[in-house]
Amino acid sequence: MYASHSRGRIYRLSLPLTAGACALVLVSGCSATESGTAAPKATTTASAPATAGDLQSAYQTVIKNVLPSVVQIEAPNSLGSGIVYDAKGHIVTNAHVVGDAKTFRVTAATGEKVLKASLVFSYPEQDLAVIKLDSVPSGLKPATFGDSQKVEVGQIVLAMGSPLGLSSSVTQGIVSAVGRTVSENSSGGGTGATIANMVQTSAAINPGNSGGALVDLNSKVIGIPTLGAVDPQMQDSAAPGIGFAIPSSMVRTVADQIIKSGKVTDSGRAALDITGRTVVDENYQPAGVALVSVAKGGAADKAGLKVGDIITRLDDVPITTITSLAEALASDKPGDKVPVTYLRGTTEKTVKVTLGEI
Repeated sequence: MYASHSRGRIYRLSLPLTAGACALVLVSGCSATESGTAAPKATTTASAPATAGDLQSAYQTVIKNVLPSVVQIEAPNSLGSGIVYDAKGHIVTNAHVVGDAKTFRVTAATGEKVLKASLVFSYPEQDLAVIKLDSVPSGLKPATFGDSQKVEVGQIVLAMGSPLGLSSSVTQGIVSAVGRTVSENSSGGGTGATIANMVQTSAAINPGNSGGALVDLNSKVIGIPTLGAVDPQMQDSAAPGIGFAIPSSMVRTVADQIIKSGKVTDSGRAALDITGRTVVDENYQPAGVALVSVAKGGAADKAGLKVGDIITRLDDVPITTITSLAEALASDKPGDKVPVTYLRGTTEKTVKVTLGEI
């Protein structure tokens, strides 16, 4: 299903309260140029238990340590999960869990009374958000976040959250891959975000798991479960064992900025400073991104790109759709200088663009 240049579907993992269907999103192909590049290998973060009894004990210890930090978040139109980020009552979750809501009902895994919380800031570009409890209960336990750069394929992980509204649920699996780039569909409740360096896991994650915790055997959060795959060949039924989590390093970067400044001040996300649309060729196949508007003084403008130009390649990556352009930019950083190939009329040109920032 996920061979090079193939496309599957994935869905967000919040649970709509008023409708049973989940929003569909697209997962990028796994070619090296698009999304299949793995993060640098690092030393294993947890040693394997010697026996089945040791493994069971390790699971129970992790659950005891982390589950009290995982909460259920109820917005007016959705139900998802969150992670207690600090002792001041900040909770990190997905932007698609909070949606357009400003206030929420939060229930801790310990089964305490429902708490009220308010939105601090939502950052749909990375599908992350921070909310804050209106009143901080005693004994609130923040989670410990690990270094997602040290995550390895094959590492045992647990997913914690509220799948299908079943609070305090735990599933287990392994890290199946790292370095995935995934694009959400903006319709049906998704944010439309293109997210780089996601952790792929076989741990069962379902609607309602969004915003919860993907945890290693050292009781450290290494990611936030956000998307799950479905198989279009099976009438869009769930594809077991294919889920994606936003890496903890990105979560911390975004959450720290939101808590400090009330917004994201340094996204680290590259941009061309344009709006565009996918164009098709004479065979009605996607063939590039036409520039609809170019921000004055932005990266594209400074490089001489104009409205009507059609981008066909970014560096050595073919660009056929607005999604493929977003995926290509996800691997770059603001300030990088990259060659952009485009058509102006019938003439193909290439120009070096110094990338801006979202």
